[in-house]
Amino acid sequence: MNAFRKALWFIVFLSACTVFGSFYSQYVMGLNPCVLCILQRLAVIAVGVVALVCAVFAQTGRGVRTFSALLVSIPAVYGAGVAVYQIYIQSLPPGAAPACGAPWTFRLRDWPLFDWYEPVIRGFGDCAIPDYVLGVPLPIWSVLYFSFVLLLVWLGWCRSRIWG
Repeated sequence: MNAFRKALWFIVFLSACTVFGSFYSQYVMGLNPCVLCILQRLAVIAVGVVALVCAVFAQTGRGVRTFSALLVSIPAVYGAGVAVYQIYIQSLPPGAAPACGAPWTFRLRDWPLFDWYEPVIRGFGDCAIPDYVLGVPLPIWSVLYFSFVLLLVWLGWCRSRIWG
């Protein structure tokens, strides 16, 4: 197995741990996610699913590895952007932050199969109020996760490009 596929499998594992941590913080620790937190959660799930699909295939050619790295990078860059925006919102003075918008459960309640995915998008938190884990706001953890994913996927791509 080449270095790129190893990086993809590690991203799958890291994404699963991150999603588990997200659900643990919501359903066990009682931290209610906001609209932006749910977008970040969906980006983590997308990174994991795309990395899993890419890791299953052989990744033999340079073009295939480049395409796979780009596919994994798209939701990672989007999630990092959402997290940076949330950090910006949380840095504003009290009362100056814009509203997050309607909760996802309200927006999607009439969609098909809503009962199946409703636990993933449930949350009514305020985007301007930071929640902390180990003394660090959650959007900063998200930026660290997405940055690490981008670093891993492109380092794996570079190593496989150099050493085959």
